[in-house]
Amino acid sequence: QVQLVESGGGLVQAGGSLRLSCVASGRILSSTVMGWYRQAPGKPRELVASITRSGATSYADSVKGRFGISRDNAKNTVYLQMNSLKPDDTAVYYCHGFLNGRVEWGQGTQVTVSS
Repeated sequence: QVQLVESGGGLVQAGGSLRLSCVASGRILSSTVMGWYRQAPGKPRELVASITRSGATSYADSVKGRFGISRDNAKNTVYLQMNSLKPDDTAVYYCHGFLNGRVEWGQGTQVTVSS
């Protein structure tokens, strides 16, 4: 059974940085797109950033220039470096991956940015 486990969330002041990590475990035969979504209270889940196995990236306009996504294919790990954080970035961040032909989600990690 494949699992995605996130870590690295927490409380940070506006302007600060956090780095999220997501490790995919289990028998992984194929891994294509991985990424991060977030969901703030009362709002729909939204895509933050995604990365293909070859390293092509895509970002939401709201985080361009502040967030960076990367992955280590050998470790089945995807990272999200978040800089210049704003209170509007407060949300639960979910790791997402297309693994073994299935969509998988992590359990989420809370990011809170104080003003």
